[in-house]
Amino acid sequence: MKKLLLIFFCSIWTFYATAQNLPRVIVLSTGGTIAGQQPNTDKAGYVSGKIPVEELLKNIPSITQKAIVQGEQIASIGSFDMTIDIWIKLARRINEIFAKNEADGVVITHGTDTQEETAYFLNLTVQSEKPVVLTGAMRPATAISADGSKNLYDAIIVASDISSKGKGALLCFNENVYDAKNVVKTSMTNVNAFSSPNTGAIGQVYDSKVYYNTQTINKHGGPAAFDVSKLDSLPIVEIIYAYAGASNVAINALIDTNVGGVIIAGTGNGSFDKEILESVKKAVKKGIIVVRSSRVVSGKVATQYVGPFDDSKNGTIVSDNLNPQKARILLMLALTITKDKNKIQEMFFTY
Repeated sequence: MKKLLLIFFCSIWTFYATAQNLPRVIVLSTGGTIAGQQPNTDKAGYVSGKIPVEELLKNIPSITQKAIVQGEQIASIGSFDMTIDIWIKLARRINEIFAKNEADGVVITHGTDTQEETAYFLNLTVQSEKPVVLTGAMRPATAISADGSKNLYDAIIVASDISSKGKGALLCFNENVYDAKNVVKTSMTNVNAFSSPNTGAIGQVYDSKVYYNTQTINKHGGPAAFDVSKLDSLPIVEIIYAYAGASNVAINALIDTNVGGVIIAGTGNGSFDKEILESVKKAVKKGIIVVRSSRVVSGKVATQYVGPFDDSKNGTIVSDNLNPQKARILLMLALTITKDKNKIQEMFFTY
């Protein structure tokens, strides 16, 4: 009965949207600061994900002139608690929405802590060219000068625009639009919290219109690189952080577990000390895929043909320009298809 009612209301919603000649956008809420609630409007402390998506949409009533908007609550968490289960749930729901033509675009409200990771995961797993746009806030909904409502309004504008089609997953924040592969959270406190150090923003939102300055190079969708429709979990991949005087205790512990891969958040151009290097060689011999990434915010890790980090000699691969957290996502998905290092390396150069 519930399924029949859902089909009925979706049909009515589609008919209404068509009659109004407006794009249809579904907002999938996962919680985050944008839905945060605090006891004092002038204090930093708050609880993430307390306000439901319906309330968030009520704060932007003028959006009804731009799109027919419907909200769904997927989760109510701070994004520091984001899980692979929720990622898979989001990807499946988005793919269902587009396969059934329930909407012309999807917006995801999300905490900022791991928003770039979710965006990249969806960039690799959404099987449509229709727009998928993530947004959030740096100030909770109850704060003085909360930024969430404007960000949500802009994200819906981006998802509604036909020019956003075919660009892969996008992130809209503080009137800027970023592609999922290159966007990084670069401030812990400022409302201008995101940037793309290697490429810059691909567009801006101004006066209820999105303007694109450039095309995304690594766009996906229709079909995406990976299909998670039949997956309930992903292979385990962990990240090791390199720093001056780092020991090999952490990587040795991982070698003794059932991890499928290890990402090294290396210094400089994906480098790390001799102790870790020796453990890396042990991990490779055990069949663990080891990827050299970097803790540095911009640039790319190049394949080293000489010296201690000769990838062909050590059996490692490089993350190219993916940061450690995104390299982990790509490796997890890659391992659902193959363990061939050459094929996985090519994926890092492609996606």
